[in-house]
Amino acid sequence: MKRITSILFAVLLITSCNTAQNKTTEQKSNTTKVMDNLKTTAKKAQQAFFGDYDAEGVKRYFKTDYIQHNPHVPTGIEPVLGFLPVLEKAQTTYTTHRILQDGDFIIFHNSYDNAEAFGAKEVVTFDVWRMEDGQVAEHWDNITPKATQTASGRSQVDGPTQITDLDKTASNKTIVSNFVNDVLFGKAPEKITDYISTEQYDQHNPLVKDGLAGLTEAIAYLTSQNDMFIYKKTHKVLGEGNFVLTMSEGEWHGKPHAFYDLFRLENDKIVEHWDVIEEIPSEMAHNNGKF
Repeated sequence: MKRITSILFAVLLITSCNTAQNKTTEQKSNTTKVMDNLKTTAKKAQQAFFGDYDAEGVKRYFKTDYIQHNPHVPTGIEPVLGFLPVLEKAQTTYTTHRILQDGDFIIFHNSYDNAEAFGAKEVVTFDVWRMEDGQVAEHWDNITPKATQTASGRSQVDGPTQITDLDKTASNKTIVSNFVNDVLFGKAPEKITDYISTEQYDQHNPLVKDGLAGLTEAIAYLTSQNDMFIYKKTHKVLGEGNFVLTMSEGEWHGKPHAFYDLFRLENDKIVEHWDVIEEIPSEMAHNNGKF
């Protein structure tokens, strides 16, 4: 009798474990589906706006009370709709190089052609959208003209695109947050090698060469010119797996600037960096602020 009871208990224990495992697997699968669906919706919204110049598509994918943080565009959906004829006339096109998701936030690393409406024929941007009820509810961006030459020989958008290490998203965001606080804010710059790999640091900022040596050289030069980037506040740290984006404000050239920095990590070290830096104007087309 004891033997039968033991066998029954073992069967029940295995069944319970399998059920729990199946539920966990199902939950992970459902989470992945939701994330994929949100990215797909964001892609459709982007295509409706920048690809098809489609007013009905914009109305479908953008909320009526859409909140705008681009300094030059009024808030709400109407300015978005009013912008469509301008984009269509210029035949503005986009290329998405990376798309990341952090909860309800979708991050696009884009380049645009025929983009005079954004300040130059070719521009590079980070666009961050907050999604709500399957629509775009809020938008932040940073825009810069595309550079024809760079110190590293890399472009502002090339490099790896594959998202890996999803289980390390939180820890990678912590590493980058600590790097920003210690190094970019100047609280403990001597810790730089705690965060950036001494073996590989691929640089996409047009003015900075590869490697720690390139970064050190750029910092020394800017400091000698009394023109070093000054980071004052980080508003958002968003990431997915091996990619982490920080959205910060500070000063450069003695003027307020927004700094969007994208980092790629491997084995708990920063190994690659892209950025877009944009001056923050004193007057904006809305009261929402840049951040």
